[in-house]
Amino acid sequence: DAQVTRPAALAFAGDTYQGLDAATLNAEDMDWAQDHLRILSGLYGLLRPCDAIQPYRLEMGSRLKNQRGGNLYDYWGDDLSNGLNALGDTVGADILVNCASQEYFGAVPTKALRLRVVNPAFMEDKNDGKGPRIISFFAKKARGAMARHIIQNRLTNADDVQGFDVDGYVYRDDLSGSEKPVFVRDHPAA
Repeated sequence: DAQVTRPAALAFAGDTYQGLDAATLNAEDMDWAQDHLRILSGLYGLLRPCDAIQPYRLEMGSRLKNQRGGNLYDYWGDDLSNGLNALGDTVGADILVNCASQEYFGAVPTKALRLRVVNPAFMEDKNDGKGPRIISFFAKKARGAMARHIIQNRLTNADDVQGFDVDGYVYRDDLSGSEKPVFVRDHPAA
């Protein structure tokens, strides 16, 4: 009985992947993503969007005793950083726009990473006088939408992400830094 495989970008169903909505990207977008986007996986390490994978359930933060330590962060070691560095060399990039969660990107040893990391943040403003704040559910979908925006617009300059305006998000220079562009929108009504 052959095990079913799917392209990595279509195999995951979480909120971030709903924001990416890879199934609706056209062939040219998927080709560009194959060369520029990497998916962090606890089981497979670095994946390209079209890499065939078998379905699995294993979170990056899982405790899993192995020959390198007690968890997947220990297991992957510098392999993820080395793979991202190699991707940067291949595409001529010195910047990585991180659309992964802290749980997953925490597996990438930044000391071994030669790329400058830009971490977009997505906030909701409830207009309640407390100011904008991150709400995890919405931030996850927005990270996927940011990856889609980068793919569809073939962005190669980190400053160009400031043009992201999907689902009502607007770049906020007053809240942003060079490594952390912040996007805010009015909190959607329930």
